[in-house]
Order: sequence, then C-alpha cells, then structure tokens
Amino acid sequence: MSKDKGSVIVTGGASGIGLALVEGLLADGWTVAAADVVPASIESAKARLAGHGDKVRFLQVDVSDEAAVVKAVAEVDRDFGPLWGVVNSAGIGKDLPALETSADFFRKILDVNLVGTFLIAREAAKAMKAHGGGSIVNISSVSGMRGNLGRAAYGSSKAGVIMLTQILAVELAPEKIRVNAISPGPIETPLVKAMHTDEARAGWMKTVPMKRYADPSEVSGAIAFLLDETKSSFVTGQTIAVDGGFVAGGLIGL
Repeated sequence: MSKDKGSVIVTGGASGIGLALVEGLLADGWTVAAADVVPASIESAKARLAGHGDKVRFLQVDVSDEAAVVKAVAEVDRDFGPLWGVVNSAGIGKDLPALETSADFFRKILDVNLVGTFLIAREAAKAMKAHGGGSIVNISSVSGMRGNLGRAAYGSSKAGVIMLTQILAVELAPEKIRVNAISPGPIETPLVKAMHTDEARAGWMKTVPMKRYADPSEVSGAIAFLLDETKSSFVTGQTIAVDGGFVAGGLIGL
C-alpha cells in the first residue's frame, strides 16, 4: 500500500520518539493519529504540528485501558482510515533495583509497556485484516535484549514486547500484516532524561561504541522503513536495534 492510501496510529505520539516519528511521517506524506495519555504533552504537540492541518489528529488514550483502546482504534479506522500502520511507542520506566521493586510497580510497567502494546496491536490487526494488510511496529528496548542494572520490570516488559512481536508476526502473516520491533539504545527522550542519572550516563558512554546518546529523530528512519511496504514487504518478526552498537559490543571501553 502506498503512503497516501492509509493512516498510521502512533502511541506515545506527543513526546520523545513518538513525537519525532509523527513529524517524520507527516513529512513523508503519511496521515497520522497521535495518541498520548498526558494532556499537556498533547497540547504542546498540537501547537508544534498545527501547520499540518487535517493530516494529523491527537487522541488522549491510556493504552492499558482495554475499552478505551478498542474505541480509539475503531474511531481512527472509521474516521481517519483506512488504518494501515501502527507504532506502539507509549511506554513508562524507572531504574529500580530488583530487591526494591514491588509487585504493584512491576504490574504497572507491564500494563503499559506490554499489555498496552498487545491491546493496540490486537485492535489494529482486526482493522488491517478487513483492509487486506498492514504493518505494526512495536518499540522495545536494548534493555529487553540485555540485562541492564535496575531494570527488572522495564527490561522484562520490553523482552515481552520482542516475543509478542514474533508471535504476532507468525499469526498475522496469512493476513498480510507484518509485525516488527525496534529496540532503541540511549535516546535523549523525556523518559530517558528522567531515568538516567549522571552515573548511568557515564556507564552508557563506556559501553556504546558510538559514544553518544541519539536524538529521537534518529530512530524514525528505521520505523518508517518497516511501515513502508514498498521497502520492507518481506520483513516480519524482526527486532532492529537502533543503539549505536550497544548490543553488538563486546569487551570495549578499557
């Protein structure tokens, strides 16, 4: 499907990686529905993207609320569709030692990062099946691929996103729906700025071969590639690390 024939939902679309992606997709000619849960972020993003007119709309949605997700996806498909792509970028996190992690905190992280991703993907796939195909891109993390300190809850949720991606890719392939994941490394987003202490930043700089954090816009190209069937029509079930070489790194920084 060409970019002018459908719409894309981006969750977490009012800040960080999500907002940078919304901007990039609009520049490439997509029609975008940006969903976020923070009203202030939505208002700020609306003002920033006002020049795009009816090519973008904003929705306030808690991705862990099943009823809200069902309603939101159906409305986008009906009023702003047909729905072709989804990017699950909404997420929360906090560095916290495992022995200090409560069950309630663990469940909260899973509810947003993993259950929320599943709910959006499930409802989007129903719409895409009716339209004859589509592309789902889930945002995982290098913390879902490697054991990072303080991320028992966050890393587990993101590892779950990778496995969910593989399962959905296999189940939905007969429906011509591709499902892939992106695993960002250290990216300068509001979430990362809140999570990473000076000590944590120094640690990342020792283990990231490119020796820097990325701008959120540097993740957008990989996501756009996976959304665009003309460029990635035979790619499904994959996880692409956008991480400055972190996952590939061995003994470095000595």
